[in-house]
Amino acid sequence: MTFVRPLFQRLSGLEIHTEEVTEAVSAASERLLAASRLEPDGLLEHLETGRSGLSEAAIAERRARFGRNEVAHERTPAWYRQLLKAFINPFVGILVVLAVISYLTEVVFAPPGEQDIAALVIIIVLILISVLLTFVQEYQANKAADQLLALVQTTTTVQRQETGRSRVPTTELVPGDLVHLAAGDLIPADVYVLSANNLSVNEAALTGESLPVEKHARSARLPEPALPSEIDEDAAVLDLENIAFMGTYVVSGTAQVAAVATGSRTYFGSMSRELVGHHPPSSFDRGVNQVSLLLIRFMAVMVPIIFVINGLTKGDWFQALLFGLAVAVGLTPEMLPTIVTANLAKGTLELAGRRTIVKRLSAIQNLGAIDVLCTDKTGTLTEDAVGLDCYLDVHGTEDLEVLNYAYLNSVHQTGLDNPLDAAVLAHEAAGSLGGLERRYPMVGEIPFETARRRMSVIVETDEGRHRLICKGAIAEMLSISSAVLDGGEVVPLTEPLREQIAARAAALNRSGLRVLLVGYRVADPRDGPYGVADEHDLILVGFIGFLDPPKTSAGPAIAALQGQGVAVRVITGDNETVTRRICGEIGLQIDGLLQGYQVDQMSDEDLERAVGAVNIFVRMAPLQKSRVVNALKQNGHTVGFLGDGINDAPALRDADVGVSVDNAVDIAKESADILLLDKDLLILEEGVGRGRHVFGNIMKYIQITASSNFGNVFSVLVASLALPFTPMLPLHLLIQNLLYDISQLSIPWDNVDAEYLARPRRWNPGGIARFMLVLGPVSSIFDFTTFALMWYVFGANTVARQSLFQSGWFVLGLLSQTLIFHMIRTSKTPFVQSIASRPVLLATGIVIVIGLILPFTPYGAAVGFESLPGSYFPWLLLTLLAYCILIQLVKVWYIRRFDMWL
Repeated sequence: MTFVRPLFQRLSGLEIHTEEVTEAVSAASERLLAASRLEPDGLLEHLETGRSGLSEAAIAERRARFGRNEVAHERTPAWYRQLLKAFINPFVGILVVLAVISYLTEVVFAPPGEQDIAALVIIIVLILISVLLTFVQEYQANKAADQLLALVQTTTTVQRQETGRSRVPTTELVPGDLVHLAAGDLIPADVYVLSANNLSVNEAALTGESLPVEKHARSARLPEPALPSEIDEDAAVLDLENIAFMGTYVVSGTAQVAAVATGSRTYFGSMSRELVGHHPPSSFDRGVNQVSLLLIRFMAVMVPIIFVINGLTKGDWFQALLFGLAVAVGLTPEMLPTIVTANLAKGTLELAGRRTIVKRLSAIQNLGAIDVLCTDKTGTLTEDAVGLDCYLDVHGTEDLEVLNYAYLNSVHQTGLDNPLDAAVLAHEAAGSLGGLERRYPMVGEIPFETARRRMSVIVETDEGRHRLICKGAIAEMLSISSAVLDGGEVVPLTEPLREQIAARAAALNRSGLRVLLVGYRVADPRDGPYGVADEHDLILVGFIGFLDPPKTSAGPAIAALQGQGVAVRVITGDNETVTRRICGEIGLQIDGLLQGYQVDQMSDEDLERAVGAVNIFVRMAPLQKSRVVNALKQNGHTVGFLGDGINDAPALRDADVGVSVDNAVDIAKESADILLLDKDLLILEEGVGRGRHVFGNIMKYIQITASSNFGNVFSVLVASLALPFTPMLPLHLLIQNLLYDISQLSIPWDNVDAEYLARPRRWNPGGIARFMLVLGPVSSIFDFTTFALMWYVFGANTVARQSLFQSGWFVLGLLSQTLIFHMIRTSKTPFVQSIASRPVLLATGIVIVIGLILPFTPYGAAVGFESLPGSYFPWLLLTLLAYCILIQLVKVWYIRRFDMWL
């Protein structure tokens, strides 16, 4: 099974060595190999089905036997799994270890009568707050996303006995179902191809190969009767020409297929258990992990040092151990996962209220980081309410004959559903053409392909001859035409006439119409299938023009995005004339324009240089769109892509954030990170702002925590060396940490300055380290002044008076940490130019009040605090005021020096 491990690596970036999964993959391979060797009728007999499909009784029996057509990665974990996941993070793990140590040292091995569970209780409370809040926020976000995803159900066209051809949810598919596939469809199961018409499938999800492969209704090229042992079984399975796999999608063509295996029994489903939850980490994920590891290493180095210093200087190794334990708890940013998840979940829930589905929580932050948004034109900049506006002969005169041909082409095509065909069939004049399809029945079809930009149907005429009717883009139709229908006569397509047709099409484009040409060719009847090679020597009939007006919201949305520092680039398959007109109407200035063929002529390096000066890309094929996205990323941009078509799927996958809509083709919805239930750029603009809001609040906690921890450790080190007693009892440190963490839980509900939201925000690990090194020592300065105050002014300089010293530093430390959040949360002057939200003011205010009164309470006395003299509070106020002034001065210098704050 040499192919299995590389396949897993491509899908998840992980090494997989699971015997159970290997056996499941082997079973799926053998099942498909056996099916591929059967003739179509033999395969149907093997599946106990027929050409009319399964009966309802057979469907019910098979669904009971095989279950729903789902693989593990499609389901949101059960609530208890989400709860368990909340426990699995390094900070909770550290607190659990510290709780065990506390239990052993202060309960199990403590001298009789000296057992104390207070520290253990505080650590457990910290664990529960972190875990439960993380769980609740993520559970609510997942629940909201699931409720919206239920509105965006993927469906499949099946043939069944009682209902005939109909669309059903993909999850209801069972082995033996007959499925009809068309361009853009996700292949819903492992299927056997019964019949195919120019069927091409993209199998990149399984093989890594970006080029589509052809599938045929014929025997696969395999040795008979069995594979020699030296042939790789998995590689052979993926080479089968009459088998298509779940997780791949149809690029072009149509087919009727039979479901051989569904759900976990499919080739992809057999591996899904190992792929659950393994997503490549984003830059934000990596950044949070880097900070987490930095803080853990910092704690792992400093805590032993503090323990040894206190043991050596104080001579009480047991108390030194307890103090080191408390310092470890204080240095553990146990609320980091909670704050991150709560921010992401809050943003997700707010977007859910705007009918926007965030499929992965981290995608919302990535949305806030984009500085380039690439978007298709149709339905995004335009209303996506396409109507047939005209049907003209080659001279520009209205001609019902043109509509007749267009109607037959649209009514018979069975491939990709598209608004142009719907517009032809819905036109009022087409109502009188009903029945034309029965007079001219379809005998063949050449489905649409993005590379050809046209599609054909073949009908049988009254005389028994075949007529190929084709419609498509202007240039592509002219290239395969040799004559024109002019006043009922067929005349040669001369060069002047060719130029006249192209000029008329351009004029129609300038008037706001999307224009296609319609043509036909008469052929003698034949039994064999028609293909692309038959599209030649067409007789052009005329033009059909469609109107899709620009959205009224497109202009304001683009202006708003540009105001937020997001450059908008239009990447469309449409022509230059139509695109220029739409851009002009919505106020999007064209800085430069590239056509698809020009992109093909460029090397990757040349394209990277070109995309910086170009914001409009026209006549773009799928791989060309993907190349543009990757070129922008190589230039250091964070790229979002909004699209809904088959040709958008590669770019959606390659973008940092892929955005699609609920009426997109299956593969576009599957490729996207975010789904809009309403196709509106204004909603996306709101999402960008929400992503930056989320990022800003997360950065507040990370920056404050990193700098505070650095300053606190520096202060504790100096105090441990200089004082004859510990500067604070272990329990004091734990209480201070608990109160501070409670005040920080309000951060997800904080305001973010408008200036911060006006620029794209990306992860900057270097900025965090610099912030920590600059701000950390500032807090230590006032710790040292407080040490001096308590030592010299209040005489707390002996072991007997250590409780007064500890009480004074506890109050100053808690108030300064809590108050300094208001100083650091904004680049402006706090309380004057920028005020925190009401939840933040309330939370920090309550904690400050608790900190001030705690030493005066019976509980404070019980844990070793001492009432502070009244003369202490003017000094406290002066110290906090000086601290705030110094922080503000440092902030002004820092912003001028580094042009950034958070």
